Amino acid sequence: MFVKLYRQMQQDAEFSTRRRYKIGWLFKDEKASLIWDAPQPVSFDVPRPTTSKSATVCPAAVEFDRRHFVINCPIDLHLRMQQNAQGQLQMTNVDGPMASTRPAGLQSIMALSPQNEWRHPSRPMLQIATPFVFVSDDPVYVNQFPPFLHYLPAQRPGVMLCGRFPIDVWPRQHMWAFEWHDLSKDLILKRGDPLFYVRFETPDPSAPVRLVEAERTPELLSFIASLTDVTNFVNQSFQLFKTARERRPKTLLVEKPR
Repeated sequence: MFVKLYRQMQQDAEFSTRRRYKIGWLFKDEKASLIWDAPQPVSFDVPRPTTSKSATVCPAAVEFDRRHFVINCPIDLHLRMQQNAQGQLQMTNVDGPMASTRPAGLQSIMALSPQNEWRHPSRPMLQIATPFVFVSDDPVYVNQFPPFLHYLPAQRPGVMLCGRFPIDVWPRQHMWAFEWHDLSKDLILKRGDPLFYVRFETPDPSAPVRLVEAERTPELLSFIASLTDVTNFVNQSFQLFKTARERRPKTLLVEKPR
């Protein structure tokens, strides 16, 4: 019994001293950034459990949830896809002049991709540009997922395109890309609802992650600019990872003082 207790104490001590991986987030562009909430660990407002066996205190579930960070939708949006007289698909803002977002503002962050870039000829691709960039000085990958842990009263009529890339050499701006499958149904987004999640892969998957706001240093902004819009010139941007790794400053992540 005492041997078992000693081993448990050793394991607890090892866990307490294990390094945390620091990951930074920042806005690529601060214009109108106040409409975006800061990333937060996924959590739920649920009643206090009445039993120690409640699912709300299940260590596996709690560990899984807290490793996902949620990006909330910044605007209310009600979109409809229709065919015009020429048979072409057009996207309509159902709320029209009563919409909370002006057309010019909407056009600055949202676009319907050209049809020849869709994955399927009858499934339009919609993109919303977010200002979020994630960065690390450790070899960390970011994964972008749909908000599958949340219950959304209005089911979205398609699927979100997921992605994965290394943020130590590729701190790029995140997009929300949506493939519209059921064109008979409207796409309804509500301000404050989860838009997507991010989760981070670290060299040690058991180590905790500390997410901090990153300082917009000249070195970081310059490096971000060097990889911005490279897809306009090459087809496979991942081939540039080697060059990015060679050119990145030694330190990109500086925590913003509070």
